[in-house]
Amino acid sequence: MASSTATLTLPLAFTQQQHNSLSQRQVFSFTNIPNRVSLYWRGNSSKYSKCVYARAVSTNEEVNQTQSSELKNDTQSTPSSSKLVLVVGGSGGVGQLVVASLLQRNVKSRLILRDPEKATELFGEHDKKKLQVFKGDTRKQEDLDPFIFEGVTHVICCTGTTAFPSKRWDDDNTPERVDWVGVKNLVSALPPSVKRVVLVSSIGVTKFNELPWSIMNLFGVLKYKKMGEDFLRSSGLPFTIIRAGRLTDGPYTSYDLNTLLKATAGQRRAVLIGQGDKLVGEASRIVVAEACIQALDLEVTENQVYEVNSVEGEGPGNETKKWQELFEAVHSR
Repeated sequence: MASSTATLTLPLAFTQQQHNSLSQRQVFSFTNIPNRVSLYWRGNSSKYSKCVYARAVSTNEEVNQTQSSELKNDTQSTPSSSKLVLVVGGSGGVGQLVVASLLQRNVKSRLILRDPEKATELFGEHDKKKLQVFKGDTRKQEDLDPFIFEGVTHVICCTGTTAFPSKRWDDDNTPERVDWVGVKNLVSALPPSVKRVVLVSSIGVTKFNELPWSIMNLFGVLKYKKMGEDFLRSSGLPFTIIRAGRLTDGPYTSYDLNTLLKATAGQRRAVLIGQGDKLVGEASRIVVAEACIQALDLEVTENQVYEVNSVEGEGPGNETKKWQELFEAVHSR
């Protein structure tokens, strides 16, 4: 496919927004009904085959069970928005910005984190109707129980690790385990009702045997990212793949939500988008996060792969209309 590009710019900073300081606890039930839990188990496949909805009672009382249809009715009785975005990799640099921006937009979000306590450190205490947190590890298929995906309408996956051996590789956190096994496990566990899966990948994945990309791929990071891409593309789920340039700008460590909302790309607010894996350059994490969020609902981005860079420049903000024009311009060239 021939390469094509178009440009757009983002605002200097996210608008800061206050959030309710309500109790945040690890979520194990979707209904938010006191004294009730949802129990699921699976057979040989990654899809659940049976579920039981039970009222929690003392050990000397009989447990009352109902059909999964009652679970659905009880869930629908609680207030909810029409969109529930599952963010995987929400404690990483791009993921932190994605979650912060979704909260700012008042979009319900759900996180899968290896350490759920990180959610409070990063985003403060929030109403779990807005921000739900589940303990899980995409590298382990057994961690991805079906109840984690109940009600999810959209998914943004921005997991990743370093291209070269580092402390982040501890506990088998290698490119193979994160970018290939983790993505494969996640995609396999998603229900077919998901409206869009946005996957953050990298430029150069189709050229991992060519210089200079072969240097970056010495330990397989580009190869495994491409394998993850291919698995998503063949899954039948609606997808958008964002291939980011070399990531720049913060956050690099844990920040509170207000700090995230003040994040800025400085002068590099112009967005360069292409197709065909021809772009070479850097991408602000802020730009990549916004591209992921905008791609969730734009029809033009469905089943498409884009490369994203950011360069110096001024211009209009991050309105959906502008992003749609940007993506459409790429297809028209």
